[in-house]
Amino acid sequence: MPARARPTLEWIALHALAIAAALFFALPFLFVILTALMSDQQALTRDLWPHQFVWHNLVDVWNTPGFSTWWRNTIIYAVAGTALTLLSSIPVAYALAHFRFRGRNLAMMVVIATMMLPPQVAVIPLYIVWARDLHLSGTLWPLILPLAFGDAYSIFLLRQFLLTIPREYIEAAKVDGCGDFRAMVRVVLPMARPGIAAAALFQFFYCWNDFFGPQIYTSENPGAWTLSYGLQSFRSAHHTNWNLTMAATLLVMAPVIVVFFLAQRAFIEGVTLTGVKG
Repeated sequence: MPARARPTLEWIALHALAIAAALFFALPFLFVILTALMSDQQALTRDLWPHQFVWHNLVDVWNTPGFSTWWRNTIIYAVAGTALTLLSSIPVAYALAHFRFRGRNLAMMVVIATMMLPPQVAVIPLYIVWARDLHLSGTLWPLILPLAFGDAYSIFLLRQFLLTIPREYIEAAKVDGCGDFRAMVRVVLPMARPGIAAAALFQFFYCWNDFFGPQIYTSENPGAWTLSYGLQSFRSAHHTNWNLTMAATLLVMAPVIVVFFLAQRAFIEGVTLTGVKG
């Protein structure tokens, strides 16, 4: 094989694999979009391309009783949960990354051990507390309030990123008169924006797609359902209308995809830099 042809063949092979991988992930999403725009009759056939694009399917789904309520509840859960997670996790991650105190490694081991604990293990005692003692079952509070006490994965992710910030910046801020809290807010957090963005997106996606929590705590009250749990009810009610089911699925997925593409650069940067040091 000529030496000149080898780089060309390598380029073709590399991009062919990339294109195949892209199609592997994109084709199911394309199938959802095309099916969502079909008529009721065509959605039950083997046709892959709509004979006529039925855009009012999206409007019909949005006007379904309860759908806008599920949307509102999901936004409240995702936004409030993400904000509380960041507010509670950033100080803990900062302390584990830059404070020197006895038991720091043990505290980090406890955080990691918490990540390994499946949520199903503690669901029964937690449900008893929320339902019997606090009488908050059927609401979003059992899903939102625990996030005000930190999230193990967010703490770990942020701590790994904060370790990449040189301690000299913090010491210089303290020389200028800043305390620990002010140094964190004025110096560390602006430099940690990519890591914070990555942690925020991970938490936002988790809350938006969470099915287990809403199923446990909100199933008794349809007014507190989120999109992930309400979509199951919608699918059961429209099990023969695949076009409407796909339209509902598309409306559930669209915000997550839009948010990811808008914050893609910060997300990739945060994930790439996290874990360089630790």
